[in-house]
Amino acid sequence: MDWVLKDLAKWNDKIEEIAQQCGLDYYPQEFEVCDYHDMLGYQSYVGMPSRYPHWSFGKSFEKQNTMYKLGMGGLAYEMVINSNPCLAYLMIDNPLAMQILVMAHVYGHNDFFKNNINFSHTRAEFALETFKLNANRIRSFVETPSINYEGVERILDAAHAISFHVDRNQRIVRLSEDQQKEDYFHQINREKDNWDELKSQDQETDFIPALSEDLLLFILENSRFLQSWEKDIIRIVREETLYFLPQMETKIMNEGWASFWHYTILHKLNLPPEMHVDFIRSHNQVIRPHVGGLNPYHIGFHLMQHLAGNSNSFEEDINPQIFDIRTIDRDSSFLRRFLTQDLMEELGLFEYEKNNGKVSVSNVSNDFKGWKEVRDTLIKQVGTGGIPIIKVKGVSPISNALYLVHEYDGRELELGYVNKTMQHISTLWSNFPVHLETKVENKEVTCIFEKGNFRVEGNEETKESA
Repeated sequence: MDWVLKDLAKWNDKIEEIAQQCGLDYYPQEFEVCDYHDMLGYQSYVGMPSRYPHWSFGKSFEKQNTMYKLGMGGLAYEMVINSNPCLAYLMIDNPLAMQILVMAHVYGHNDFFKNNINFSHTRAEFALETFKLNANRIRSFVETPSINYEGVERILDAAHAISFHVDRNQRIVRLSEDQQKEDYFHQINREKDNWDELKSQDQETDFIPALSEDLLLFILENSRFLQSWEKDIIRIVREETLYFLPQMETKIMNEGWASFWHYTILHKLNLPPEMHVDFIRSHNQVIRPHVGGLNPYHIGFHLMQHLAGNSNSFEEDINPQIFDIRTIDRDSSFLRRFLTQDLMEELGLFEYEKNNGKVSVSNVSNDFKGWKEVRDTLIKQVGTGGIPIIKVKGVSPISNALYLVHEYDGRELELGYVNKTMQHISTLWSNFPVHLETKVENKEVTCIFEKGNFRVEGNEETKESA
């Protein structure tokens, strides 16, 4: 180890001074030095120093720990939490040059957490305490004899299975059904201003309320048979999902922003030559393209550097527009607005597919049509784009069956996963039937989970499985 804590404090002061000069606006920053074992633990619990117990976190730790010891996996070179004060972890084994890079990188993330609109609902000042209280609440249920760990695990497993089926855009104000109806009647009766009269006339209408895609919230608000502790667990899972969701939706932007600023700040630090070489080597390792996949650092850094106005932003003034972009965009809008054909060709982006174990290139970014198709495919996969949208259609007043509909976008659901997921939904719906409308081989079908059995009903055939 070529540093002591005083060295980190000295360089942190220099980094913070430059960050302020560059216009970064961030929460108070705190760093914690940890060893590899602690870092693996934080990675398994998604960075949180305190979180409720569940076997999935232990499984994640054992897998990562085993792979690390066998040399088959590495550690996150940085980990930072969206909290106020902002908490970040530094690996004790990293050399000083790497610690300086990580600290500069963290200030970029800190600024992004504080200013990007997608994080505005996450209540960063209460984040750590909220997770700690949630953990204590879950542990209290585990220690309750009438519930115990098996009861808690049953609900947690089911809630985790559909945890991302929540309201994905917290910035949009959702209207109640009555408000939707009032707006609808105003639209079709523009010449009439008296809503009370319109409502009393009980006019026949084709009004259909918007379907809810917040499946967890619908179950919380409409299940008549869940016990209070079961609802409490579902509420905790939903609350924590909404906290993490913006990080999924802004992965490319967030990492690109942090990488851009560590690159800019470290050049302004005027590092000694031997340390600068280490920095450049580490930086290139971070933003290098990945074979067979996408590196969000790679794409994000190059886009941010391009938008800053020059390739050597540390030598010239930075385009202030990037601060507005950092504030209002998420990955999908960011890529759609700024990933041009020239940038895609420069990055060498293409689309490929696998058939019978063989890989073939299906599209490239070197013509007018191809680059847009590759870009749109990428946009469909970023953030929560890979998670199907499932909306609540209604509940049968007789059988209490829950009716869902899949928003089909050309990508079919894998029926094996549908079976398991509907089983978990049925658990949260107190074991009543669950119906899901979707498409298989371009034909409309209904998947049904009822009394422990799963079947698919269509126009031509019915498939069943226990």
